Amino acid sequence: MKTKSLIMLTLVTSLTTGCASGLNSMQKREYQAFEYDNVLIEEKNPTTAAVLGILPGGGSFYAREPALGVVNLLLWPISALWDPVSGYEGAMAINYDLTKQQLLRSKNKEISLLDEKIATGELDTKEYVMSKRKIEQKYNYN
Repeated sequence: MKTKSLIMLTLVTSLTTGCASGLNSMQKREYQAFEYDNVLIEEKNPTTAAVLGILPGGGSFYAREPALGVVNLLLWPISALWDPVSGYEGAMAINYDLTKQQLLRSKNKEISLLDEKIATGELDTKEYVMSKRKIEQKYNYN
């Protein structure tokens, strides 16, 4: 009986730490900056993902992790210990990635317009460099 409990504890601990890997500390700071500046694209609600994690595989399926969702479905009700965290972290990662992609597209679009202006002679080199720096600072969350 003691061996079975030890194996179960080891399994739960390893799955909890393995499944709950999401954003690193720098990405979490960026995520908070996105929220503060109102630029965060929230396609997936982390709270909803955590709540769905109580259901069999719900958090993982919600966070676009179908393989992990199937495993959690098979391990339910034990998976209810880690799937809320996994779902929460997964939703944050989705939102982070979408926001980074959108910011990169917007930055590239603005720089492209700036490049067109210098090519047509609307801007001189000094104005171009200053404007480009402003654009880069605007989209820099590191």
